[in-house]
Amino acid sequence: MLIREQLEEREKEILAPWAAFSVNSKGREREEAQDDLRPVFQRDRDRILHSKSFRRLKDKTQVFIMPDGDHYRTRMTHTLEVSQNARTIAKALRLNEDLTEAIALGHDLGHTPFGHAGERVLNRLCSEGFNHAVQSVRVVEILEKDGKGLNLTWEVRDGFLNHQTAGNPATLEGRIVRYSDKIAYFHHDMDDAIRGGILTEADVPEEIASVLGHTKEERLDTFVHDIIATSMGRPVVEMSPAVAKAFSDFRKFLFESVYTNPKAKGEEKKAMGVVETLYQHYLANIDELPPYLQKRREMGDSNERVVCDYISSMTDRFAIARYEDIYIPRCWQ
Repeated sequence: MLIREQLEEREKEILAPWAAFSVNSKGREREEAQDDLRPVFQRDRDRILHSKSFRRLKDKTQVFIMPDGDHYRTRMTHTLEVSQNARTIAKALRLNEDLTEAIALGHDLGHTPFGHAGERVLNRLCSEGFNHAVQSVRVVEILEKDGKGLNLTWEVRDGFLNHQTAGNPATLEGRIVRYSDKIAYFHHDMDDAIRGGILTEADVPEEIASVLGHTKEERLDTFVHDIIATSMGRPVVEMSPAVAKAFSDFRKFLFESVYTNPKAKGEEKKAMGVVETLYQHYLANIDELPPYLQKRREMGDSNERVVCDYISSMTDRFAIARYEDIYIPRCWQ
Protein backbone atom coordinates (compact mmCIF):
# COMPACT_ATOMS: atom_id res chain seq x y z
CA MET A 1 0.00 0.00 0.00
CA LEU A 2 1.32 3.44 -0.96
CA ILE A 3 2.04 5.98 1.77
CA ARG A 4 -0.74 8.19 0.36
CA GLU A 5 -3.21 5.35 0.69
CA GLN A 6 -2.09 4.72 4.28
CA LEU A 7 -2.67 8.39 5.08
CA GLU A 8 -6.11 8.26 3.47
CA GLU A 9 -6.97 5.25 5.61
CA ARG A 10 -5.73 7.09 8.69
CA GLU A 11 -8.12 9.93 7.91
CA LYS A 12 -11.02 7.47 8.10
CA GLU A 13 -9.85 6.37 11.56
CA ILE A 14 -9.16 9.82 13.02
CA LEU A 15 -11.43 12.40 11.40
CA ALA A 16 -15.04 13.14 12.34
CA PRO A 17 -17.69 11.67 10.01
CA TRP A 18 -18.53 15.15 8.68
CA ALA A 19 -14.92 16.05 7.82
CA ALA A 20 -13.78 16.46 4.20
CA PHE A 21 -11.96 13.22 3.34
CA SER A 22 -9.23 13.33 0.73
CA VAL A 23 -10.58 10.30 -1.13
CA ASN A 24 -13.97 12.00 -1.49
CA SER A 25 -12.65 15.19 -3.08
CA LYS A 26 -14.58 16.47 -6.10
CA GLY A 27 -11.21 16.57 -7.82
CA ARG A 28 -9.35 18.95 -10.09
CA GLU A 29 -10.39 20.69 -13.29
CA ARG A 30 -7.66 18.81 -15.15
CA GLU A 31 -7.31 15.16 -14.22
CA GLU A 32 -3.84 14.07 -13.15
CA ALA A 33 -2.17 11.06 -11.59
CA GLN A 34 -2.25 10.77 -7.81
CA ASP A 35 0.92 11.35 -5.81
CA ASP A 36 2.42 8.30 -4.13
CA LEU A 37 3.14 10.17 -0.87
CA ARG A 38 0.56 12.91 -0.39
CA PRO A 39 -3.25 12.98 -0.34
CA VAL A 40 -4.80 15.61 -2.60
CA PHE A 41 -5.26 18.37 -0.02
CA GLN A 42 -1.71 18.04 1.28
CA ARG A 43 -0.50 18.26 -2.29
CA ASP A 44 -2.53 21.45 -2.80
CA ARG A 45 -1.05 22.95 0.35
CA ASP A 46 2.46 22.32 -1.00
CA ARG A 47 1.66 23.81 -4.41
CA ILE A 48 0.40 27.00 -2.78
CA LEU A 49 3.41 27.24 -0.51
CA HIS A 50 5.82 27.01 -3.45
CA SER A 51 3.93 29.44 -5.70
CA LYS A 52 5.18 32.87 -6.72
CA SER A 53 1.94 34.51 -5.65
CA PHE A 54 2.42 33.17 -2.11
CA ARG A 55 5.95 34.57 -1.90
CA ARG A 56 4.73 37.99 -3.03
CA LEU A 57 2.47 38.26 0.02
CA LYS A 58 5.49 39.26 2.11
CA ASP A 59 5.54 42.68 0.43
CA LYS A 60 1.82 43.41 0.36
CA THR A 61 0.05 45.68 2.84
CA GLN A 62 -2.14 44.26 5.58
CA VAL A 63 -3.48 47.48 7.17
CA PHE A 64 -0.63 49.98 7.53
CA ILE A 65 0.79 51.14 4.18
CA MET A 66 4.60 51.24 4.17
CA PRO A 67 4.87 51.25 8.00
CA ASP A 68 8.00 52.54 9.70
CA GLY A 69 8.94 49.49 11.77
CA ASP A 70 9.93 45.86 11.46
CA HIS A 71 7.09 44.32 13.46
CA TYR A 72 3.97 45.45 11.63
CA ARG A 73 2.07 42.70 9.86
CA THR A 74 2.13 42.12 6.13
CA ARG A 75 -0.27 40.05 4.05
CA MET A 76 2.17 37.14 4.50
CA THR A 77 2.26 37.25 8.30
CA HIS A 78 -1.53 37.64 8.32
CA THR A 79 -1.81 34.49 6.19
CA LEU A 80 0.46 32.52 8.52
CA GLU A 81 -1.55 33.62 11.57
CA VAL A 82 -4.79 32.60 9.85
CA SER A 83 -3.25 29.20 9.13
CA GLN A 84 -2.12 28.70 12.72
CA ASN A 85 -5.53 29.58 14.17
CA ALA A 86 -7.34 27.43 11.62
CA ARG A 87 -5.14 24.38 12.13
CA THR A 88 -5.62 24.55 15.90
CA ILE A 89 -9.40 24.55 15.51
CA ALA A 90 -9.43 21.88 12.79
CA LYS A 91 -7.29 19.50 14.80
CA ALA A 92 -9.42 19.90 17.92
CA LEU A 93 -12.65 19.30 15.96
CA ARG A 94 -11.15 16.32 14.09
CA LEU A 95 -11.58 17.98 10.72
CA ASN A 96 -9.17 17.79 7.79
CA GLU A 97 -6.12 19.80 8.77
CA ASP A 98 -4.49 19.57 5.31
CA LEU A 99 -7.55 21.05 3.59
CA THR A 100 -7.86 23.73 6.28
CA GLU A 101 -4.22 24.72 5.91
CA ALA A 102 -4.38 24.80 2.10
CA ILE A 103 -7.38 27.15 2.15
CA ALA A 104 -5.77 29.35 4.81
CA LEU A 105 -2.44 29.67 2.99
CA GLY A 106 -4.05 30.57 -0.32
CA HIS A 107 -7.10 32.62 0.63
CA ASP A 108 -5.42 35.99 -0.07
CA LEU A 109 -3.29 35.10 -3.12
CA GLY A 110 -5.37 37.48 -5.24
CA HIS A 111 -4.94 40.49 -2.98
CA THR A 112 -3.78 43.77 -4.47
CA PRO A 113 -0.85 45.94 -3.43
CA PHE A 114 -1.72 48.38 -0.64
CA GLY A 115 -4.37 46.06 0.82
CA HIS A 116 -8.07 46.82 0.54
CA ALA A 117 -7.28 50.32 -0.72
CA GLY A 118 -5.90 48.84 -3.92
CA GLU A 119 -8.86 46.48 -4.17
CA ARG A 120 -11.35 49.34 -3.92
CA VAL A 121 -9.61 51.22 -6.72
CA LEU A 122 -9.65 48.28 -9.13
CA ASN A 123 -13.27 47.49 -8.29
CA ARG A 124 -14.23 51.10 -9.00
CA LEU A 125 -12.29 51.40 -12.26
CA CYS A 126 -12.93 48.01 -13.83
CA SER A 127 -16.38 47.70 -15.40
CA GLU A 128 -16.28 43.95 -14.65
CA GLY A 129 -15.54 44.59 -10.97
CA PHE A 130 -12.72 43.26 -8.82
CA ASN A 131 -12.82 41.14 -5.67
CA HIS A 132 -9.72 39.63 -4.08
CA ALA A 133 -11.44 36.34 -3.19
CA VAL A 134 -12.53 35.82 -6.80
CA GLN A 135 -9.04 36.85 -7.91
CA SER A 136 -7.45 34.27 -5.59
CA VAL A 137 -9.34 31.57 -7.48
CA ARG A 138 -8.34 33.09 -10.82
CA VAL A 139 -4.69 33.10 -9.73
CA VAL A 140 -4.60 29.37 -9.00
CA GLU A 141 -6.80 28.38 -11.93
CA ILE A 142 -5.19 30.28 -14.80
CA LEU A 143 -2.50 32.81 -13.79
CA GLU A 144 0.10 30.96 -11.75
CA LYS A 145 2.97 29.18 -13.52
CA ASP A 146 2.86 31.54 -16.51
CA GLY A 147 -0.77 30.84 -17.25
CA LYS A 148 -0.89 27.12 -16.47
CA GLY A 149 -2.41 27.49 -13.00
CA LEU A 150 -1.94 25.19 -10.00
CA ASN A 151 -4.87 22.87 -10.78
CA LEU A 152 -6.07 22.73 -7.17
CA THR A 153 -8.99 20.67 -5.91
CA TRP A 154 -12.54 22.01 -5.91
CA GLU A 155 -12.72 22.13 -2.10
CA VAL A 156 -9.67 24.40 -1.80
CA ARG A 157 -10.92 26.78 -4.48
CA ASP A 158 -14.35 26.89 -2.83
CA GLY A 159 -12.66 27.88 0.43
CA PHE A 160 -10.84 30.75 -1.28
CA LEU A 161 -14.00 32.02 -2.92
CA ASN A 162 -16.06 31.95 0.27
CA HIS A 163 -13.63 33.11 2.97
CA GLN A 164 -15.15 36.59 3.30
CA THR A 165 -17.93 37.52 5.72
CA ALA A 166 -20.66 37.09 3.11
CA GLY A 167 -19.31 33.72 1.97
CA ASN A 168 -20.82 30.30 2.61
CA PRO A 169 -18.07 27.66 2.32
CA ALA A 170 -19.18 24.18 1.26
CA THR A 171 -16.89 22.44 3.76
CA LEU A 172 -16.51 22.81 7.51
CA GLU A 173 -12.81 23.32 6.91
CA GLY A 174 -13.64 26.34 4.76
CA ARG A 175 -15.86 27.68 7.52
CA ILE A 176 -12.97 27.40 9.98
CA VAL A 177 -10.81 29.54 7.69
CA ARG A 178 -13.64 32.05 7.27
CA TYR A 179 -13.67 32.57 11.06
CA SER A 180 -9.90 32.31 11.44
CA ASP A 181 -9.30 35.06 8.88
CA LYS A 182 -11.28 37.52 10.97
CA ILE A 183 -9.88 36.29 14.28
CA ALA A 184 -6.36 36.81 12.92
CA TYR A 185 -6.93 40.33 11.69
CA PHE A 186 -8.81 41.31 14.86
CA HIS A 187 -5.82 40.10 16.84
CA HIS A 188 -2.97 41.55 14.82
CA ASP A 189 -4.66 44.76 13.68
CA MET A 190 -5.38 45.69 17.29
CA ASP A 191 -1.78 44.85 18.15
CA ASP A 192 -0.45 46.99 15.29
CA ALA A 193 -2.82 49.84 16.20
CA ILE A 194 -1.46 49.82 19.75
CA ARG A 195 2.10 49.75 18.39
CA GLY A 196 1.26 52.69 16.13
CA GLY A 197 -0.18 54.76 18.96
CA ILE A 198 -3.70 54.74 17.54
CA LEU A 199 -5.40 52.76 20.32
CA THR A 200 -4.87 51.40 23.78
CA GLU A 201 -6.57 48.42 25.39
CA ALA A 202 -8.54 50.85 27.53
CA ASP A 203 -10.29 52.10 24.38
CA VAL A 204 -12.08 48.77 23.87
CA PRO A 205 -15.66 49.16 25.19
CA GLU A 206 -16.18 47.27 28.44
CA GLU A 207 -19.26 45.45 27.13
CA ILE A 208 -16.95 43.84 24.54
CA ALA A 209 -13.97 43.34 26.83
CA SER A 210 -16.07 41.70 29.55
CA VAL A 211 -16.96 38.90 27.09
CA LEU A 212 -13.81 38.58 25.00
CA GLY A 213 -11.08 39.61 27.45
CA HIS A 214 -9.02 42.69 28.20
CA THR A 215 -5.88 41.80 26.20
CA LYS A 216 -5.26 40.58 22.67
CA GLU A 217 -4.10 37.23 24.06
CA GLU A 218 -7.31 36.81 26.05
CA ARG A 219 -9.43 37.65 23.01
CA LEU A 220 -7.62 35.17 20.78
CA ASP A 221 -7.98 32.48 23.45
CA THR A 222 -11.69 33.23 23.84
CA PHE A 223 -12.43 33.05 20.10
CA VAL A 224 -10.59 29.77 19.52
CA HIS A 225 -11.87 28.02 22.64
CA ASP A 226 -15.44 29.18 22.05
CA ILE A 227 -15.57 27.86 18.48
CA ILE A 228 -14.16 24.52 19.59
CA ALA A 229 -16.46 24.19 22.61
CA THR A 230 -19.57 25.25 20.66
CA SER A 231 -18.86 23.02 17.64
CA MET A 232 -17.42 19.93 19.33
CA GLY A 233 -19.16 16.70 18.31
CA ARG A 234 -21.47 18.47 15.84
CA PRO A 235 -21.34 18.96 12.04
CA VAL A 236 -21.07 22.74 12.44
CA VAL A 237 -18.45 25.43 12.95
CA GLU A 238 -19.90 28.30 14.94
CA MET A 239 -19.58 30.52 18.00
CA SER A 240 -21.85 30.74 21.01
CA PRO A 241 -24.42 33.56 20.78
CA ALA A 242 -22.71 35.75 23.39
CA VAL A 243 -19.26 35.51 21.78
CA ALA A 244 -20.71 35.88 18.27
CA LYS A 245 -22.33 39.18 19.28
CA ALA A 246 -19.14 40.45 20.92
CA PHE A 247 -17.23 39.29 17.83
CA SER A 248 -19.49 41.42 15.62
CA ASP A 249 -19.29 44.40 17.99
CA PHE A 250 -15.49 44.22 18.12
CA ARG A 251 -15.35 44.18 14.31
CA LYS A 252 -17.44 47.37 14.22
CA PHE A 253 -15.17 48.94 16.84
CA LEU A 254 -12.06 48.21 14.75
CA PHE A 255 -13.63 49.58 11.59
CA GLU A 256 -14.48 52.83 13.35
CA SER A 257 -11.22 53.13 15.29
CA VAL A 258 -8.59 51.65 12.97
CA TYR A 259 -9.70 50.86 9.42
CA THR A 260 -11.10 54.35 8.82
CA ASN A 261 -8.68 56.19 11.13
CA PRO A 262 -6.77 58.98 9.30
CA LYS A 263 -3.58 58.15 11.22
CA ALA A 264 -3.66 54.52 10.08
CA LYS A 265 -4.67 55.51 6.56
CA GLY A 266 -2.46 58.56 6.13
CA GLU A 267 -0.74 57.24 3.00
CA GLU A 268 -3.83 55.57 1.54
CA LYS A 269 -4.80 58.30 -0.91
CA LYS A 270 -1.29 58.30 -2.36
CA ALA A 271 -1.36 54.50 -2.71
CA MET A 272 -4.76 54.62 -4.37
CA GLY A 273 -3.42 57.24 -6.77
CA VAL A 274 -0.54 54.92 -7.72
CA VAL A 275 -2.94 52.04 -8.45
CA GLU A 276 -5.31 54.23 -10.48
CA THR A 277 -2.49 55.76 -12.50
CA LEU A 278 -1.00 52.33 -13.28
CA TYR A 279 -4.41 51.02 -14.29
CA GLN A 280 -4.98 53.84 -16.74
CA HIS A 281 -1.44 53.55 -18.10
CA TYR A 282 -1.60 49.84 -18.84
CA LEU A 283 -5.09 50.10 -20.26
CA ALA A 284 -3.69 52.65 -22.74
CA ASN A 285 -0.48 50.65 -23.29
CA ILE A 286 -1.77 47.09 -23.25
CA ASP A 287 1.23 45.74 -25.19
CA GLU A 288 3.43 46.38 -22.15
CA LEU A 289 1.80 43.52 -20.23
CA PRO A 290 3.73 40.24 -19.81
CA PRO A 291 3.35 37.47 -22.44
CA TYR A 292 1.15 35.22 -20.29
CA LEU A 293 -1.39 38.05 -20.00
CA GLN A 294 -1.21 38.76 -23.73
CA LYS A 295 -2.15 35.12 -24.18
CA ARG A 296 -5.17 35.64 -21.92
CA ARG A 297 -6.29 38.46 -24.23
CA GLU A 298 -6.00 36.10 -27.19
CA MET A 299 -8.18 33.64 -25.29
CA GLY A 300 -10.93 36.22 -24.89
CA ASP A 301 -10.23 38.04 -21.62
CA SER A 302 -10.90 41.77 -21.76
CA ASN A 303 -8.15 44.37 -21.56
CA GLU A 304 -9.62 45.55 -18.26
CA ARG A 305 -9.43 42.08 -16.77
CA VAL A 306 -5.81 41.42 -17.72
CA VAL A 307 -4.76 44.86 -16.45
CA CYS A 308 -6.41 43.96 -13.12
CA ASP A 309 -4.54 40.65 -13.22
CA TYR A 310 -1.22 42.44 -13.63
CA ILE A 311 -1.73 45.17 -11.05
CA SER A 312 -3.23 42.86 -8.41
CA SER A 313 -0.18 40.61 -8.72
CA MET A 314 2.17 43.45 -7.80
CA THR A 315 3.76 43.93 -4.41
CA ASP A 316 3.69 47.40 -2.85
CA ARG A 317 7.34 47.96 -3.77
CA PHE A 318 6.94 46.76 -7.34
CA ALA A 319 3.89 48.97 -7.90
CA ILE A 320 5.82 52.01 -6.66
CA ALA A 321 8.82 51.05 -8.79
CA ARG A 322 6.69 50.73 -11.92
CA TYR A 323 5.07 54.09 -11.16
CA GLU A 324 8.49 55.70 -10.81
CA ASP A 325 9.81 54.07 -13.98
CA ILE A 326 6.87 55.36 -15.99
CA TYR A 327 6.27 58.81 -14.52
CA ILE A 328 9.31 60.06 -12.57
CA PRO A 329 12.13 61.62 -14.66
CA ARG A 330 15.59 60.17 -14.22
CA CYS A 331 18.99 61.81 -14.53
CA TRP A 332 20.39 61.62 -18.07
CA GLN A 333 23.64 59.64 -18.26
